Amino acid sequence: MKNGNENTLEKISEIRNRFMSAAIEDLPELLERYGSDERSGVAGICRQYRSKLLEYEKELERIDGMKSFERQYADCTYICGMDEVGRGPFAGPVVAAAVILPKDCRIPYINDSKKLSEKKREELYDEILSQAVSYGIGSVPPHKIDEINILQATYEAMRQAIGNLTVKPDIILTDAVKIPGISVPQVPIIKGDAKSYTIAAASIIAKVTRDRLMVAYEQVFPGYGFAENKGYGSKQHIDAIKRLGPTPIHRMSFIKNYLD
Repeated sequence: MKNGNENTLEKISEIRNRFMSAAIEDLPELLERYGSDERSGVAGICRQYRSKLLEYEKELERIDGMKSFERQYADCTYICGMDEVGRGPFAGPVVAAAVILPKDCRIPYINDSKKLSEKKREELYDEILSQAVSYGIGSVPPHKIDEINILQATYEAMRQAIGNLTVKPDIILTDAVKIPGISVPQVPIIKGDAKSYTIAAASIIAKVTRDRLMVAYEQVFPGYGFAENKGYGSKQHIDAIKRLGPTPIHRMSFIKNYLD
């Protein structure tokens, strides 16, 4: 872009601002426009954003790879992903999420919720809900878990989540489980939250929903570290149970060995 009077060139700071404010889809045009600028500052900006664009394109390829099961059932209008969180904690509910996404949905960085940072999960949560055709949440409280056991409680949370969808799914992709009492065809996928785009989306919705609830419980029942441990059996949590005793949100069948 070095033609004519140097003074006609945009300032490097202006070019940097153009790149910083651009949507990822607009980067190829900007790189084409400024790629021939010989100034070292502009060349550095272009290198940085070529790398960013390459990373984005690789992410889209990864997402497409996670849609193999969705493509397998492409004749279905509504493909539902289902996942749960909270089977193992000492406190709090088990939560399930059912999510139906548009078939052309391509939200970058959707993955098994356990592989994502809390900040990224929160960002993706909002994006998933904004694009979802429908979603449903199910939750079973601790006293019910004690009553019917965690496996049955998990099934119940999943049935609730499906029942809370605003459209009826044609097929449900689940993370390794077959949900009893559901007439909709199901496809259990081993490690489905890492292999299926829609199951991964459901895992994020379930995880963020439950984590936010446990953070709120920290205010109600201080001293147990719920905001940090999310109800799981950390040393801090076990020590608090021994010192303070159980709360109404503890699963008594899970903590009986820590009570006098």
